Amino acid sequence: MENEKSTFLQAEEIKLLANEAFKAHKFSQAIDLYSQAIELDGQTAVYWANRAFAHTKLEEYGSAVQDASMAIQIDPKYSKGYYRRGAAYLAMGKFKEALKDFQQVKKIRPNDPDANKKLKECEKAVMKFKFEEAISVADSERHSVADSIDFHTTGTGPGSSYFSPQVTAVTVAAVVVAVLLAGLGPKAAAVVAAGVVLVFVAMGTWWADYSGGVISKNRTFDIEVEPQYSGARIEGDIVTIDFVKKMMDDFKNQKCLHKRYACQIVLQTREMLRALPSLVDINIPDGKRFTVCGDVHGQFYDLLNIFELNGLPSEDNPYLFNGDFVDRGSFSVEVILTLFALKCMAPSAIYLARGNHESKSMNKIYGFEGEVKSKLGETFVELFAEVFCCLPLAHVINEKVFIIHGGLFSVDGVKLSDIKAIDRFCEPPEEGLMCELLWSDPQPLPGRGPSKRGVGLSFGADVTKRFLQENNLGLVVRSHEVKDEGYEIEHDGKLITVFSAPNYCDQMGNKGAFIRFEAPILKPNIVTFSAVPHPDVKPMAYANNFLRLFS
Repeated sequence: MENEKSTFLQAEEIKLLANEAFKAHKFSQAIDLYSQAIELDGQTAVYWANRAFAHTKLEEYGSAVQDASMAIQIDPKYSKGYYRRGAAYLAMGKFKEALKDFQQVKKIRPNDPDANKKLKECEKAVMKFKFEEAISVADSERHSVADSIDFHTTGTGPGSSYFSPQVTAVTVAAVVVAVLLAGLGPKAAAVVAAGVVLVFVAMGTWWADYSGGVISKNRTFDIEVEPQYSGARIEGDIVTIDFVKKMMDDFKNQKCLHKRYACQIVLQTREMLRALPSLVDINIPDGKRFTVCGDVHGQFYDLLNIFELNGLPSEDNPYLFNGDFVDRGSFSVEVILTLFALKCMAPSAIYLARGNHESKSMNKIYGFEGEVKSKLGETFVELFAEVFCCLPLAHVINEKVFIIHGGLFSVDGVKLSDIKAIDRFCEPPEEGLMCELLWSDPQPLPGRGPSKRGVGLSFGADVTKRFLQENNLGLVVRSHEVKDEGYEIEHDGKLITVFSAPNYCDQMGNKGAFIRFEAPILKPNIVTFSAVPHPDVKPMAYANNFLRLFS
């Protein structure tokens, strides 16, 4: 009995240390300490729930679900277990599962105003996504927005902007939903609204075919550049360094780029990216250097700092940005337009890889979609989604350094030719090579294990070693994970994680990093840097309201 009491007190002391680490935003340390408490006393639900919360802060949502489920198993009436699991499910986009957990919280704590508020937000989110699912157009029937816009004619018309029948229909349906919600309830409202959408889309499509006017299948995207516009301008088809510098300076001062020029940049970038293979070979001549950056996540002012420290991209100073340009940070539009404009200016000065956040599902939840709607409008949401599907998935420098956003694969024997053969022009699937290279993470143990994120997998040093040997490569560089120092070297020096968003989400306190390689040796030279100040716009400012409640 005395022994049990001593073990319990020891576990409680460790829990308090873990709580202090959590408050200091040292989430990895908190996880280690909670794990020690669990080893001493694995039957206390709060230890599991607290560790789940720390996993959530590190975006390890799969692990958070597992820990919260264990807390629920230990104590089925422990509301915080359902709460933590529901929050993790929300972050993963699993809204139906999240709703069940928050309903359980309400059942256990019926008079808790916070629980009621979050349940209502979750119900709204589930209804919204069901509604969007109901009105979505099948991929086989979807027409490319980019193909229907000719930027050469953009801004030459009488000043009217194009709104598609689908956008008009959704707008009308949203009004219908708002009116019907009170009287009919959410289910009936969604059904009626979906019907309204179908009617409006059908009418819009008929009118588009019939009218031959502004709304047509070969439509123009008329946005007049007003005489009073004083921002950066593109003269003709050529994006120049002067334009890029002026645009970046405007962004720095929180001024907007005109939609006319934003449209041109996005469309020109799409044309370049879609011509590339899924795996791009990069050749760096002897004596020349090449810089690899990790996740930027909408932190525009930190991107400017990278260029201050390392120079602007140019033919003599080329960069690769390794995915996750957008989401979470609230200057994602500025980041993506800057990177795309630099690509237009000098295609071989900057290479861009797809990350798991270059996808509709992530952008809908983590802020980019809302930011684009606010700063550029609805049509640009579809434009960016199409361009993201054109981004290459992997790069190889001088046949030696393999660079992907996430990680390696669930099977051995994957060759570079297999990656090059991936049909990437789609939203990321939930399994297979494309999913895994966007989502997977390294692990310290050998072999393979389940993903701590709930998507992809974890892979050990032996998996990395075999992949490199089978493909005659020397090093894997990947991003995808925040690291305290901005980078981490793992797997016997054969794998480097690089992350370029310092003080991630204004709360992690981490450094950022980038890697310089110089040919022919290609020895990685890692440069770290700290966050710089930015205007008072909080991260996740444009994210879905329900997610902000849990951030």
